[in-house]
Amino acid sequence: MTQMIQPGQLYIVATPIGNRDDISQRGVRTLTEVDYIAAEDTRHTAKLLSYYGITTPAFALHAHNEVEASAKAIRLLQQGRTIALVSDAGTPLINDPGYRLVTAALAAQLPVTPIPGPSAVITALSIAGLPTDCFTFHGFIPAKTVARAKLFHSVAKRPETNIFYESPHRIVASLQQMQALLGGARSVVVARELTKQYETVLRGSIAEVLSKIETDQQQQKGEFVLLLQGYQASTDAELATEACEMLTRLARELPLKKAAALTADLTGEKKNRLYAWALQQTEQCYLTLK
Repeated sequence: MTQMIQPGQLYIVATPIGNRDDISQRGVRTLTEVDYIAAEDTRHTAKLLSYYGITTPAFALHAHNEVEASAKAIRLLQQGRTIALVSDAGTPLINDPGYRLVTAALAAQLPVTPIPGPSAVITALSIAGLPTDCFTFHGFIPAKTVARAKLFHSVAKRPETNIFYESPHRIVASLQQMQALLGGARSVVVARELTKQYETVLRGSIAEVLSKIETDQQQQKGEFVLLLQGYQASTDAELATEACEMLTRLARELPLKKAAALTADLTGEKKNRLYAWALQQTEQCYLTLK
């Protein structure tokens, strides 16, 4: 059923994440019929509007002017005007500006209507091959090493699929740190340039995917969605393999007791068991060299 644009209404319109043909017919009609478009980047949105022959005037609403631009939008809505909110790509508010506008509209008892469509998070999850019944989206991985470590530590034992955005400048560093903290055996999926010409999806263990990206400069370009398999209770043998691999890596940088304690915290393995195993490996190595 075709719905007419209603006066004083705010529409949240999802736009393509790459392929311009992915916008819905309803999305195109809404952008054509509203009075104004609030866009994260008017220059970027102009390309989409031109592609579909849409001449609706647009004004900027982004992270740096969201307070002022939201106030302007509310005034227009209260005057009976209609506005469509779009981000540069995908569904607005999902790691994009718009939260202040939506909450202000709701507070003013103005109607807010979704025009659903593309989302990089859901697109990547749908093809990842990881559990989809429960997942957490964390937005962009922090740029700083310490903040990244805190994030990866916080998700180490979470059972759901964890999803992140990452930039081309940090994808290798993030995977390296993820491997150091979580071990190389956990499954990950790296979806790059989704719906675009050079779309690639890499699946495998952290170690396998990291190796592919490190050795291929092309795989270090573009926009990334990184999905991490949730923590799974394993058999003792499986857990020991992952834990021992992690302990071996950490022991290169930390005193053995600290490395064993951190590994135990991240994997659930017994600290004393890990420490004893490490001592055994050291002894075996000494005997071999001797």
